[in-house]
Amino acid sequence: MLAHGFSPGNESKMVDNTPIDALKLELMTFEDVSNALSDGFDTVLIPCGAIEQHGPHLPLCMDADHAERLAVLIAQELGRTLIAPIITVGCSAHHLALSGTISLRKETFEAVCQDYCTSLVLHGFKHILLFSGHIGNFPVLADMLPRLRQATNGKVRIAAYTDSQAWIGCWKHAVQEAGGDPDHVGGHADIAETSLMLKLRPESVRVDRFARGHLGALTPDQLDLMWNNGIVSVSRNGIIGDPRGSSAAIGEQCLHDVACLLTKYFCTVD
Repeated sequence: MLAHGFSPGNESKMVDNTPIDALKLELMTFEDVSNALSDGFDTVLIPCGAIEQHGPHLPLCMDADHAERLAVLIAQELGRTLIAPIITVGCSAHHLALSGTISLRKETFEAVCQDYCTSLVLHGFKHILLFSGHIGNFPVLADMLPRLRQATNGKVRIAAYTDSQAWIGCWKHAVQEAGGDPDHVGGHADIAETSLMLKLRPESVRVDRFARGHLGALTPDQLDLMWNNGIVSVSRNGIIGDPRGSSAAIGEQCLHDVACLLTKYFCTVD
């Protein structure tokens, strides 16, 4: 059952009279976790991120910051949900041509996700929900999901959000609702992600370095080129979309709408 709804800007420090920090596993004692499970907190979120280039104007931590904030909002909506420590680094091999990017092998990322799941099952969680602030992790999560379920012997419900088209569509709608240009949404260091960082970590955004990247949806051939030869094969500055016109208000709307998208999915998926 969903907890009380939220609106943009209403990021409460409490969930069902529980402080947000008390929902984060790494800040709890083992007794805290045991008591939470006894009180019906049998759902746990596993947020995933990335440390990768986001054009000349955003920090490498963008996807990780995004996933961490989304986890809080989703936990607020789901209710009786704890948050596992974020898997900060993801699968970003297509960004390695640009300095600073760190990428896990798909097998490494899957092994970490599996170890998270088997550990959490052991403690009694019944619902394990994975999502990523880095869209590049989506196909890897989709591929590993059957094996994660097999590794836990069907003892729990494991779900992962992996619909990149719906996510991008949600961003376009949110940007338009907040007064921005939806054609500037491309999915990487664009108006949506830049606005998110203006909301989450505004001091990190280099506004004077805004530049247009590749505009328009990538064709299947361009996507293949990007996955095989890296993002610089389709965008020399590492941007898909356009950051111009970004604002904290757009970022707030994007956070709200994507959190709602993921919450609805996790409430309905088997």
